[in-house]
Amino acid sequence: MPPALPNIPMFSFFKKKPKEEPPVVVAEPAPLSTAPASPAPGTATPAIVTTITAPAPVAEVKPASTEVVAPQAPEPEQKRSWLSRLKAGLAKTSSNLTTLFIGARIDDDLYEELEAALLTSDAGVEATQFLLDGLKKKVKEEKLTDAEQVKAALKVLLLELLTPLQKPLELGRYQPLVMMITGVNGAGKTTTIGKLAKHMQSHQQSVLLAAGDTFRAAAREQLTIWGERNNVTVIAQESGDPAAVAFDAVASARARGTDVVMVDTAGRLPTQLHLMEELKKIKRVIAKGMDGAPQEVLLIIDGNTGQNALAQVKAFDDALQLTGLVITKLDGTAKGGVLAAIAKNRPVPVYFIGIGEQIEDLQPFNAQEFVDALLS
Repeated sequence: MPPALPNIPMFSFFKKKPKEEPPVVVAEPAPLSTAPASPAPGTATPAIVTTITAPAPVAEVKPASTEVVAPQAPEPEQKRSWLSRLKAGLAKTSSNLTTLFIGARIDDDLYEELEAALLTSDAGVEATQFLLDGLKKKVKEEKLTDAEQVKAALKVLLLELLTPLQKPLELGRYQPLVMMITGVNGAGKTTTIGKLAKHMQSHQQSVLLAAGDTFRAAAREQLTIWGERNNVTVIAQESGDPAAVAFDAVASARARGTDVVMVDTAGRLPTQLHLMEELKKIKRVIAKGMDGAPQEVLLIIDGNTGQNALAQVKAFDDALQLTGLVITKLDGTAKGGVLAAIAKNRPVPVYFIGIGEQIEDLQPFNAQEFVDALLS
């Protein structure tokens, strides 16, 4: 029997004991639509337009606690619905893999067909070879002769490969927690920010959004709509330096006692070096507004982009030192094998996966559920 895998909780949010830092003393809430905070040194003073969807209260002082705050357990029907939709989204890859084992003989032909299926699913050369070598070793050592036993062994190997990607997003360690959201055009950054804001509010976290995509008016409007839906403040400006918007957002959040700041950035290809340099600038300016920020740098990946997703992870990680990934659009023609490629080549944690447009369609990544959907 294969060794038991570690029982990793699926909970995506929990609070740790906050750092003992001097609290920011605020006599009264910062004005909601007056002059902006000072921009980063060396930058021009931007004309900030603060779109207020609701007053942001000054956060109460939270007592130190080591309690693990678990998210509300989903209703059984909601859980079944999520798992069925995840399975439907990965149906193409699942069909290509599972049909190989129906009445199959354990021989070189099976391994060759499995290799082709893994490569077709965007698992990549390294992960495919890793899984095949491990599978052949298991078949030999455990003397497996039945195709279903071999499929079960493949599930174990795939789960071992993907489990290190499963990591919870920690809340409560910083005040505020500053998150920088990046990705290529069309990956779903702005929509994902709206869904994340809703998730965090369900864990009693106040949220502020920064519209750092100053080049695309539609991005600002879309983020403002999400702000209105979630009843949170959006810091935006019509044009100018996105780093200044991020700086002002962090300063505003510190003054208000906001728990989480999410900074949207303009979509860009990793080959656009001048735009990648601008991302580095935004990160540096955020750090000037708060030591250690941004604590989270997330890359949003379209699950339909195949092996290009791995190239994006490598490029953005080299430039920004990513702390986590969100894989979106795992519905339709998505090929889930790309997570195996990421796990083998650049194992950046996957915080969430998304299978649709609704708020509840973004859920914490759970390796066991994902493998079951692929090889059920």
